[in-house]
Amino acid sequence: MFGMGWQELVIVLIIVVIIFGVGKLPEIGSALGRGIKNFKKSMNEQNEITDNSSNKDKEEDKK
Repeated sequence: MFGMGWQELVIVLIIVVIIFGVGKLPEIGSALGRGIKNFKKSMNEQNEITDNSSNKDKEEDKK
């Protein structure tokens, strides 16, 4: 994952715990999860818009 081994991930996790504290970790995790979910949703919507516009173009070309 991003060229990082498990040792680097542990170090990053320790730094995050030091900076934000244990109490903030669930909030950070849920915010990150919501962000990823919204990103995936917007990518899917963008693909649907692109697919719909290409279908319209194909239909217009047939006429």
